[in-house]
Amino acid sequence: MKIAVDNPEFSYVTDNTNEIDSSSAFLLTQQNKKYFHDFKNCKILTPKELIELFGIDKKIKIIGITGTNGKTTTAACIYSIILDLGKKVGLQGTRGCFVNDKRVAKKGLTTPSILETINNLKVAMDSGCEYFVMEVSSHAIAQKRVEGLVFYLKVFTNLTQDHLDFHKTLENYISIKSSFFSDESLKLINKDDKKIRFNPKNCYTYGLENPATYKIVAYSIKDGIEAVLQKIDKLYEFSSSLYGVFNLYNLTASLAAVDLLKISDLETICDVVANFAGVEGRMEIVSHNPLVIVDFAHTPDGMKKVFESLKGRDLVVVFGAGGDRDKTKRAKMGEIARRYAKKVIITSDNPRSENPDDIIKDILEGINSKENLFVQEDRKDAIKLALKMQKESEVLLILGKGDEAFQEIRGDKLPFSDKEVVRGML
Repeated sequence: MKIAVDNPEFSYVTDNTNEIDSSSAFLLTQQNKKYFHDFKNCKILTPKELIELFGIDKKIKIIGITGTNGKTTTAACIYSIILDLGKKVGLQGTRGCFVNDKRVAKKGLTTPSILETINNLKVAMDSGCEYFVMEVSSHAIAQKRVEGLVFYLKVFTNLTQDHLDFHKTLENYISIKSSFFSDESLKLINKDDKKIRFNPKNCYTYGLENPATYKIVAYSIKDGIEAVLQKIDKLYEFSSSLYGVFNLYNLTASLAAVDLLKISDLETICDVVANFAGVEGRMEIVSHNPLVIVDFAHTPDGMKKVFESLKGRDLVVVFGAGGDRDKTKRAKMGEIARRYAKKVIITSDNPRSENPDDIIKDILEGINSKENLFVQEDRKDAIKLALKMQKESEVLLILGKGDEAFQEIRGDKLPFSDKEVVRGML
């Protein structure tokens, strides 16, 4: 009997009913779905059945991270620590899929289709991985792209306004995120974020401001991060080259998550976290002189956290807002940029099908003072203008696209990299 697994993204077919592996399975595109109709007595497997058939539910521990901001950095940090502890591990998220420090899938959706995730899990298992760290987006939860997966640990970073073009209301967005934590699985929750709802059973917490299982009791973020972490009655010190309080949260979540995996003692985990140098496009220093930093921040809260990580510095900021996305956040982004930055340059981000001028007008609605405010629709020209006006004492922040290598304009993905533009000009 043939076994087929069909999905709008891709499908598997094999003659081997005892074991489906990467060599016997092959992928069919959407256009070739009619191929299945040539088989008689074909059994269609659900994702859950395929997960059980591969033994994914028993052979590999899946760590899922969700939240508005911090998913990519937290997932990458957990992955880095596990590798440094000598274990084999896979990582799936915004930057693609990696297995034991090798890329096995290119960038795509934060959380791809369930069958693509299953395929990546199988590749990780075949490579000897005991752990698989993955980002879980709110879209993926709503669209059941994680259905059937058994998570060993679920991690929550934070929750602020985003994706209302899809979820319509903040309450809907909160509800979707909260549904991920409604079961009795092992959970790690940011205690300082009050919006998330969760099942308290098997729940651990971390934070800076409120009592938590893993609590930061002292820290400095002047030049990198130096912190003291308390777990019950014991204290642990750790350090990092990363910037900002938001990265202190990401690091704390990562340390706590790996501790809950029981791979090593917490003191050793705190020692190796210093090896994690961050993620491309996340508070990435492109130039030291002048100081130019590129970051993916594209929400009001994300921008605010970046600005606050550089308190006391004179800031020049270049940013825009994505088209065909939540329009209500644009004015808020403008207001926050005006509040924190000395010089503000508004430009185009990924306008998609929208007119960039309309997006810029929405951002300007949140800005009252026009002093040191500039509008330059062309993003390359905006960066050029920023570099020209930047003084030696100022920090240039280019926000919104991070390490993206393209701009989405009217259905086309045109090559464009903030980092490469800066390097070319300098």
